[in-house]
Amino acid sequence: MTAKILLVEDEERLARFIELELSSEGYNINVAHDGFTGLTMARESPPDLLILDWMMPGMTGLEVCRRLRATGSKVPVILLTAKDEVSDRVAGLDAGADDYVVKPFSIEELLARIRAHLRRNQEENPDLLQFEDLTLNRRTREVFRNGRSIELTAKEFELLDYLISHPRQVITRDQILEKVWGYDFMGDSNIIEVYVRYLRLKLEEKGEKRLIQTVRGVGYVLRD
Repeated sequence: MTAKILLVEDEERLARFIELELSSEGYNINVAHDGFTGLTMARESPPDLLILDWMMPGMTGLEVCRRLRATGSKVPVILLTAKDEVSDRVAGLDAGADDYVVKPFSIEELLARIRAHLRRNQEENPDLLQFEDLTLNRRTREVFRNGRSIELTAKEFELLDYLISHPRQVITRDQILEKVWGYDFMGDSNIIEVYVRYLRLKLEEKGEKRLIQTVRGVGYVLRD
């Protein structure tokens, strides 16, 4: 699953190792090496999952987690730490963390926990839509294709949102005009073809396979 993960870890060698492993799994990963930077990045561009080292100089991972939860953020948080006492686990969970991985850890275990939290989060988050390697987040208005961020205009986003909300369903041009442009649209009906072309150029910029298919005489369908 393509998802955006933020890793906050001050030990640079470990951070680089985790970054390479997650990237090889197809995740879109950003890295911060201190708590303050991590908190800022999480607020400015909310990730789908946050991996936090507990013991960092300055602002600890525990404090980052507390501050995020205080703003209402529900992003899944996995704490990385060498602390393994029951009281430490309780403190981490009380701060708002969802999971707890003790160092040293197996990368396979971390990956399994990441998959579990992302799967649960997707089931609970109707704003996150995915088809094949394409992901659209209604809340943040972000679009990713195979981990690559794609910048869309407001109308391009609305058109893609409508298509990805009805995967493998043939949608007529009249339905698209009504839902995306509105009942009172009086412009050129060829506007749909223009915007489909814009979307294809952006979604296929790196040679990716076509997902928006034309159904001659009818409309369009999102399918592989």
